[in-house]
Amino acid sequence: MKSFKDYSRQTPSAEAEKTGVAAEELTKKIASAYNGKSNADMLRGILAEAEKNKRAGTLSNEEIDQFYNSFAPMLDSQQRKRLRAVVERLKKI
Repeated sequence: MKSFKDYSRQTPSAEAEKTGVAAEELTKKIASAYNGKSNADMLRGILAEAEKNKRAGTLSNEEIDQFYNSFAPMLDSQQRKRLRAVVERLKKI
């Protein structure tokens, strides 16, 4: 996955999105893209891409929350806390 924008073009049906399938797909793509990279590299990449798309109006707060809810279970408590801080920062943009 190159960007959140690429993901949004592939958004599944509204019904599937309600069940969190969209966020789940995004989570899998991000995990694959950052496989083998450090946590810091991963968070920097996620933040940069999400911030770019948030400013462009192609990423909503609801999508950010869906991403967090799908991705957080794969992280330890400290990583979740950092991701939550990133999410809150993005939602303020």
